[in-house]
Amino acid sequence: MCQDCKKPYYITTAIAYASGKPHIGNTYEIILADSVARYKRAQGREVFFQTGTDEHGQKIEEKAAAAGVTPREFVDGAAAEIQRIWDLMNTSYDKFIRTTEPDHEAQVQRIFKKLYDQGDIYKGHYEGLYCTPCESFFTESQLVDGKCPDCGREVKPAREEAYFFRMSKYAQRLIDHINAHPEFIQPVSRKNEMMNNFLLPGLQDLCVSRTTFSWGIPVSFDPKHVIYVWLDALTNYITGIGYDCDGQCAEGFNRLWPADLHLIGKDIIRFHTLYWPIFLMALDMPLPKQIFGHPWLLQGDGKMSKSKGNVLYADTLVDFFGVDAVRYFVLHEMPFDNDGVISWELMVERMNSDLANILGNLVNRTISMSNKYFGGLVADKGAAEPVDEELKTVVMEEAARVDYKMEQLRVADAISEIFNIFRRCNKYIDETAPWILAKDESAKDRLSTVLYNLTESIVIGASLLASFMPETAEKILTQLNTDKRELSQMNRFGLYPSDSKVTDKPEILFARMDVKEVLERVEAMHMEEDVQTGQEGEGAEDERVIDIETKPEITYDDFAKLQFQVGEIVRCEEVPKSKKLLCSQVRIGSQTRQILSGIKAYYSAEEMVGKKVMVVTNLKPARLAGMLSEGMLLCAEDAKGNLALLTPEKDMPAGAEIC
Repeated sequence: MCQDCKKPYYITTAIAYASGKPHIGNTYEIILADSVARYKRAQGREVFFQTGTDEHGQKIEEKAAAAGVTPREFVDGAAAEIQRIWDLMNTSYDKFIRTTEPDHEAQVQRIFKKLYDQGDIYKGHYEGLYCTPCESFFTESQLVDGKCPDCGREVKPAREEAYFFRMSKYAQRLIDHINAHPEFIQPVSRKNEMMNNFLLPGLQDLCVSRTTFSWGIPVSFDPKHVIYVWLDALTNYITGIGYDCDGQCAEGFNRLWPADLHLIGKDIIRFHTLYWPIFLMALDMPLPKQIFGHPWLLQGDGKMSKSKGNVLYADTLVDFFGVDAVRYFVLHEMPFDNDGVISWELMVERMNSDLANILGNLVNRTISMSNKYFGGLVADKGAAEPVDEELKTVVMEEAARVDYKMEQLRVADAISEIFNIFRRCNKYIDETAPWILAKDESAKDRLSTVLYNLTESIVIGASLLASFMPETAEKILTQLNTDKRELSQMNRFGLYPSDSKVTDKPEILFARMDVKEVLERVEAMHMEEDVQTGQEGEGAEDERVIDIETKPEITYDDFAKLQFQVGEIVRCEEVPKSKKLLCSQVRIGSQTRQILSGIKAYYSAEEMVGKKVMVVTNLKPARLAGMLSEGMLLCAEDAKGNLALLTPEKDMPAGAEIC
């Protein structure tokens, strides 16, 4: 299966920012990378898998101060927690790098000095709009609705002395490289975004130092400056494997670089596909072979955010479902190029339908029948029928498809192909009806052959599954008393040793769950968290209130002039050429009204559909962006200007009066 098995395979994740505990959306990346790394190892490749933590920057300095600890103490704790989560999820990384390691910091300083000496970095002043969480400057034109284009938060005017990198010097060279290597940025949509939005319009010089905080790597020849966090963070991919700026690189670097795959989230694609390649060009180094910007894992109401209060953590999910169930869910539910969605209900559904029923029940039934009818012995008696060949064909074809999908990094599709094997096995049981064969003594050899075919198919499926659900695969293979099948052997059916004996005590792999019980447990967990937050967080109550300027007092008659009703959004579209407006078709009673709302920064058109909302229905129609708006959707606004739609607490019919 593997064409380059003799070449080492170097894969990296983005290093996690050590500002707090990673949520399940962050954790998805390490699980995805782990599945690719495990699959490459199964192909016979020598794999080096690197991850780690990004530990410098203003945001960390501020968080440490708020916590009453030093930045070093803060990142030590954060890095330990991140590594704990990575280990909990059974990820097989080879190196966990921290950007506070002395060797890394020394190399970053030398790289900065080298780039300065050769004229790629120069000193100047920067004046612009600065986003603290992203640690990036932006021009007015780059903002989206006046806020950071990357994270949507507030930006503040800032001016400071700074060093700059001459990005424009290498821009055309990068354009040429991307055009000559279409596989360099994947998926293609990410490549198009970088080319059309940044490279082709022209790259501005990049600010690569700061003077307004101190928690960073100092510029060696100008220590009042600290090095731009992204120049620091990105270089981990080479310092972690032994790069030396003075030419004394370790053997590991010479063997592994260029990286085969940088796996990163789509929100940091610009830093990895523009800045990082240009830094490497300036250092006269080959570029990584591929940068893959994976989509986000979203919770029902959008991107996970602590400020939204919709964060799910891996260890919480593991407590409910187990490690491999969580691995299966996040890998299976993430499309190649679109965001995936996670919810408690969907996880229970997958647990019951896919893991407990399709996989778990299949393994348990097969082993139980082998024990019941043959004392656990599995033997191929050669009593074949046409339906056997159909099963074998599906198994062999799906194994080949898995390999093809993994070469394309379509991990979710690869897992679906594996589960097609298990689905076909369940169908094969229905077709052959072993319980009927068992009643006929003359069909004993046929029954034995059927159970052999099932066992062999499960072995192949479990061996393929090992890259994605390693603990589950091991449990299955142990119960079948065999070892994991090599990927190079996936084109052959019938390698399971005849007359092998399966376990006489089959283990239930996944238990079915009641969604109502799970949701009740989730609610109890949240209530406990709220109590703890209220008890432990001094001043927490103050943080949850906002005082606004009081408007002139009105009478009841004034208020009675306004009509409020519940509306149901049946369709929603973005308003062309508007950065703020969404156009919703809102059902109110028997009528459907068109209402425009400036909430595009907070809701996608897709997630608006189906929402019950509160509407001012007797507002005089008005034209916005050339379109008629026949009402107003009510929203709440926090101190930062973030909006949230007001929705009824209980399910109410469209048209119900709000009084």
